[in-house]
Amino acid sequence: MSTMLALTFDRSREDWASSTGLVKEVIPAPTLDEAQDPADAERVLIAVKYAGFCGSDRGIWWRKAFGDMILGSLDEEGRDKRVVGHELLGEIIAVGSKVSEGFGLKVGDVVSTESHIVCGVCYQCQVGDLHVCAKDKIIGISMDGCFAERLKLPAKSLWPTDLTKIRPEVAAVQEPFGNAVHACQATDLNGKTVAILGCGTIGLFAILVARGMGAKQIIGVEVNPHHADLARRLGCDVVLTPNPASPLKPYASDPLLRAKIRELTNGVGVDVAMEMAGFNDSFNNALRVVRRGGHVVAFGVKNGDAVIEDIHRLVMDGIHVHGIVGRQIFGTWEITRRLLEDRSNGIQDRIWEVILNAGQGTMVDIRDWERGSFEKVISEHPKALIRFAGS
Repeated sequence: MSTMLALTFDRSREDWASSTGLVKEVIPAPTLDEAQDPADAERVLIAVKYAGFCGSDRGIWWRKAFGDMILGSLDEEGRDKRVVGHELLGEIIAVGSKVSEGFGLKVGDVVSTESHIVCGVCYQCQVGDLHVCAKDKIIGISMDGCFAERLKLPAKSLWPTDLTKIRPEVAAVQEPFGNAVHACQATDLNGKTVAILGCGTIGLFAILVARGMGAKQIIGVEVNPHHADLARRLGCDVVLTPNPASPLKPYASDPLLRAKIRELTNGVGVDVAMEMAGFNDSFNNALRVVRRGGHVVAFGVKNGDAVIEDIHRLVMDGIHVHGIVGRQIFGTWEITRRLLEDRSNGIQDRIWEVILNAGQGTMVDIRDWERGSFEKVISEHPKALIRFAGS
């Protein structure tokens, strides 16, 4: 039996509620066996080159998110072990019997992948809203993922990538970059003023995308000094630090932030406020800094209830709120490809040089991976890459 290195969570080894991190171990590699599983006819095996470590993976690492989905899917499969990870670049090394004719893919093709594996038959899929499929599975959460040397995926979810136009390290983060593209697709940004509240990885990507889509002014809002510096380097016109919410009202917006943004926008407020952090006070800040008739894009996620501050204003000011999840399949990927392949906009180079720090301190080879040192990497950098077979 062929084996491979992988990063896993195993509930027979550790309790979800009392553990953190992932474990590097040798496990059986996936295979294609159409006699055993006829669905393998439309699947491929991929040798992973690079895998990106996502905000979702941080949630898994610290056991703050996706525990119900991981444990529930393991119950359904009758298993204990989950290979984590959903951002990848890899090379196809084997294909099922229907893949070449049905999907135009072959051994040797370099691909990324949509991480939401959709059913294709629910109502949402039938009307074209595949990104909110009612029965989707998420790579690395509700099915095995890409923090491994090999991965089996359905061919329908793969995205061919031209490495003569996109460097491989950047190609590995097309999926999260697509999150930012989808968020910026919610409304027309051309000639608009935009506030990005939360300059984590997706917020940093959104700065590049918003500028690429023609935003005339971009205001970052970020509490982490390192992320604020990255936001400036990526092209924010100004980056503001919000005041922390009162412990008595942890949901409350910051009036000084609102005043400063009004000052920067001639007393009007921004056309578009993109909430990328997922905190209640940040969402209320977004509602407060957007102009009348403006748009709030809600991408940040936090479990549980939230308080909307002054819902009267939300209604009477005609504020549009857009909930954004994942990527439109595959419309967002088409826009992502155009933005990354067009070297004249500088987006690809800034991702590599600024967000990925040209690989310095952000890239770890799986053979050298060690839990303690990797935790330091993900604590110090907004984006990390794990190299499996990349040059």
